[in-house]
Amino acid sequence: MTTEKIEPRVVGAVLATGLMSLSGVIVETAMNITFPTLMRQFHITTGTVQWMTTLYLLIVACIVPASSYLKRRFKLRQLFVTANLLFISGIVIDGLAPNFAWLLTGRAIQGFGTGIALPLMFNIILDQVPLSRIGLMTGIGTLVTAIGPAIGPTYGGILVTNLNWRYIFWILVPFLVVSFFVGIKTIRQVTPTTAARFDWPSMVGVVVTFGGLIYGFSAISTHAWLSWSVSGALVLGLLGLAAFTWRSLKIADPLIHLQALRSRGFSGHLLAFFLIQIASLGLSFILPNYLQLVDRQTAFVAGLVVLPGALIGACFAPVGGQILDRFGARRPILLGLGLAVVALIGMTVLAPHMGAGWVLGLYVIYMIGIGLGFGNMMTNGLKHLTPALKADGNALMNSLQQFAGAMGTALVSAIIAARQAVAGSTTVLKTAAGSQTALLVLVVTSALAWGVMVWALRQPIQQTQD
Repeated sequence: MTTEKIEPRVVGAVLATGLMSLSGVIVETAMNITFPTLMRQFHITTGTVQWMTTLYLLIVACIVPASSYLKRRFKLRQLFVTANLLFISGIVIDGLAPNFAWLLTGRAIQGFGTGIALPLMFNIILDQVPLSRIGLMTGIGTLVTAIGPAIGPTYGGILVTNLNWRYIFWILVPFLVVSFFVGIKTIRQVTPTTAARFDWPSMVGVVVTFGGLIYGFSAISTHAWLSWSVSGALVLGLLGLAAFTWRSLKIADPLIHLQALRSRGFSGHLLAFFLIQIASLGLSFILPNYLQLVDRQTAFVAGLVVLPGALIGACFAPVGGQILDRFGARRPILLGLGLAVVALIGMTVLAPHMGAGWVLGLYVIYMIGIGLGFGNMMTNGLKHLTPALKADGNALMNSLQQFAGAMGTALVSAIIAARQAVAGSTTVLKTAAGSQTALLVLVVTSALAWGVMVWALRQPIQQTQD
């Protein structure tokens, strides 16, 4: 593209697709607050109600890998309309759900919509934004989806306390309708589609991979490591991954072209992106539980304590993108990940007696770091790929992002649960000790991500941009 200006319609297209992704994240995080209410109303157990999140996450993780094929085969507007109508349908079903089975059905349909919408936003940015402004627009796109975890728990807590959990769905309908009409008006096709063939064996491999791995990690906190639910599921997932990889390298037109992984620069960014997502999702599990079980705060107050950090971090995403556009990727990414590591070290040291004030302050620092670095890791990583492979790289990053969420949450919950199960002492002290151990694991994870990025940023960008 010759002009450095971003067309207003492109901004509209990004916001329309981002609003769908935002709605998906808001529902996911808001519904976590409603679990006790749903358990009482539908007479179900904790293990059953968790499928509200697990099923949704599993479907999103399975659909996202197909986004590269969908982009090649269908027009962007067709994909957008399909995703939007699926999401609205799922919202309406959940708002009217007479029982838990219908509630799960609605969440599954929403998962299909989100799985299509999430990579669609970044594909529009990659295709239709000038190279010198991609950092800014990726930052805006990241902001749109990052605000979800910030407002979701508070949004859900207010509605459950004062109205009814069904309003979590109904209030989003007008926003999705606005998104629909804005998208219809602004989304345009700039690259031709091709008559690509859908490879069903590869799709089966994806489903087995994420089904096994997500279920296995989700079961860690409630089953023994050597049980079929954990080890059996994880082995099944790894076998599915091996089959998917073999199939993808064998055929000419796979769901995802794994040739993208041959770029050392992209692979480094992808690994660090995965590691820091594990840390972020793990931390989002630790802090609300720590505030409630150790600091004796209510669920509503716990949500309010982490709200400023999430909002401030989301607002720093476009700032980090602008720094990348002006000065390159090294400054915002290494500074951002460095701040995240320092904040996690502070939390780990203070974990035995960390009050709400310390949680608020250190989480603000952590989220500023994530705002500066996270979106830029995706932007700069994709620069190492040829234009033909960018959609595949986008699919890989979004797929691993979903899996990292399940893995990070399962990892820290298993560590805390194991410490709580030890005999003696009080629940408060055991939870504090378990949280400290879990935070130490996240320090190592994020520090490793920083080290990987130091290496990845030294790799030359060898492909030619168009």
